[in-house]
Formats: sequence, structure tokens, C-alpha cells
Amino acid sequence: MKKFDRERVLLAVAGPVIALVVAVALTSIVLVASGKNPVEPYTLMFEQATFSDVQVLIINQASMYYIAALAVAIGFRMNLFNIGVDGQYQLAAMMAAIVGAHVALPAALQIPLLILTAVFTGMFWSGIAGVLKVTRGVSEVVATIMLNAIATSVIGYLWLPNVFGVKVGNNNTTGEMDESGWMPGIDMGAAGEIYGFVVIAVLLGIGYWVMLNRTRFGFDLRSSGASTTAAAASGVDPKRMVVTAMLLSGGLAGMAGLPILLGDTHTYSLNFPTGIGFLGIGIALLGRNNPTGIAFAALLWAWLDKASPELDFHDYDKEIAVIMQGLIVLSVVVSYEAVREWGLRRQQRRVGAELAAGNVLGASSDNSTEKEVAGR
Repeated sequence: MKKFDRERVLLAVAGPVIALVVAVALTSIVLVASGKNPVEPYTLMFEQATFSDVQVLIINQASMYYIAALAVAIGFRMNLFNIGVDGQYQLAAMMAAIVGAHVALPAALQIPLLILTAVFTGMFWSGIAGVLKVTRGVSEVVATIMLNAIATSVIGYLWLPNVFGVKVGNNNTTGEMDESGWMPGIDMGAAGEIYGFVVIAVLLGIGYWVMLNRTRFGFDLRSSGASTTAAAASGVDPKRMVVTAMLLSGGLAGMAGLPILLGDTHTYSLNFPTGIGFLGIGIALLGRNNPTGIAFAALLWAWLDKASPELDFHDYDKEIAVIMQGLIVLSVVVSYEAVREWGLRRQQRRVGAELAAGNVLGASSDNSTEKEVAGR
């Protein structure tokens, strides 16, 4: 491996590693300050990860985190902060649940219909922010935050009994979906069942990598994110790229709730998971917008979620995991900036050394020429 390639790998790995180390250290300080053992909570959570049923829970949870983080990552690649993933996936899941409860087609048609419903709902909701940005200059951060609030109100309206809501006790639901829309999973015996949508999540990660690194659109996306003026000079329409990136981000976000909707709950209710879109931001940052890095970050986040309840049985607060997640996000921002500055300094020193070496070679060449002329 060339020296330059080794440095790139080192820089890519250094950020997440530093972030995790700092987060663990700070969490340990919090534990010590509260009079707790700073090591035992990690031992307990690592022990939980050895149980097959917990592993299934981690994989299922990670699939939702992974898709949400991919949606955020596409925006990041374009220098867009799609903070509306949470509203996009919740509204998309509800629309898919409503369609699934009122349409009954063969499974070969029903499941694709539900997926497309979720994708187009997410695209429509994120597309509003994209259009506002290119036509009115509205920040996508402000627009998507407002759209999150509007999505919550729309969901509340759709839950009304005279619209699409179905009351089950004190719970608001959309009614149970037709069984043809239930996606079969991978049976793991006593450990439970892995959602079938996990396979699609993996394919989405592969498609994300191929799109970014092997297509013209991916090159335009990355170049527009690096410099809109340079991209425009090369013939790329920046407004079109903004809208397209937001549409793609929203389409992926729309699928974030499908693993649990199609594989477990089969309805959208008050118990449906919330906050996945916001967690996707931290996971995308930790994974550095790379599909493989995001996968490991999603598994880490899911492990913290599913292993932490055991802490309650050992006189530890399970909120330790929440504290650690927050510290990871904070540490990621700080460590990536530190690594970036370190990388820039190394690059500057390398360029300076190469220039100095070039000057020495140039001076030697000039001396040789002078001696040759003098000899003549």
C-alpha cells in the first residue's frame, strides 16, 4: 500500500476511534462521579451481546438506523443537512400502513406497493424543502424542522376515527395490514426472527456505494458538495443537484420504518419507534458517510440500545447508554475536526518537503549546466 493510501486509511479510522475512546472515557468519569463502577456496565453490556436473542434484536434495530443514516449521508455528501428524516420516515410508514390496511393484493405486488408508497411519501416530503431552497433560498435545516412539526400534525389528523384511525383500547392505530404485506423474515429458532427488510437494507448500502463511486451522478453529487462553483463551471446544475439529493434522501428516509412495520407491528400506532431520524445523524457522522462505516456505527448504536436494559437489574441506570450516545456525537464533531487539522498539517509538510526537494534538484541541475558551459 502506498504511503498516501496508508495516510488516507489512517485519517478515516482515526476519527471514529478517537470519538469512541473519548466517549467511553467521559462516560466512565460520569460513573465514577456518581459513585459507580466505571467498568462493570460495559462488561454487562458486552455479555448481553453474546446472547443470540439479543443479537437478533440488535440486527433488527440496526437495519432501521442504517437506512436512516444513509438518508442523512446523501444530504451530507451534497452539503445538505436533512434534519427532517424523522418526519419523513414516520409519515411514510403511516401512509404505507394505511395502504396496507385498505389494499389487498398478492404478496408479490403488495410488498412492492407498500415500499413504493413509503419511498414516494418520503420523497414528496423532502422535496418540499429542496424546492424551497432552490426557489426561495430557504435553509433546508429550517424547512425540514418545520416539516417535522407539520408531519406530526398530519399523522394526528390521519389517526382520527373518521379518517383512517382505528382505536385499539387507548392506542391510536391505522388498523392491521393485510397479511400479503407482511414481509417474511429469517427464522433464527428460539432467538427470534430477523426482519426480511434487513436484506434490502444491505442492498441499499451497496447501491449507495455504487452510486457515489461508480456513476456520473455520484461524481456530480460529490463535486457539488465539495464546491458548487467548481461543479457549476464543469456543467453541473447546482439547483437540480440540490433537489435531486433531497429527493433521494427523502426516498431512503421513507424506508427507515419499513423493517419493523412489515416485519413486526403490521400497523402504525402510538407505539411505533420515534427519533430514528435524529439518531441517523449521529450514526452517519460516526460512519463518516461511508456505507461500511455506517453499518458498524448502526450496530454500535443498536447494541447500546438493546444491551442497556440489563443495567437496571444491577443497580445501574440504563440511561448510561443514552449518555454515551450523546457523548459519541459530541466526540465525533471534535475528533473529526482535530483529525482534519492534523491531516492538513501533514499534507502541508509533505508538499513543503517536496517543493524543497525540487528546489535542491533544480539548483543542482543549474550548477551542472553552468559547469558544462564553463568547460566549453
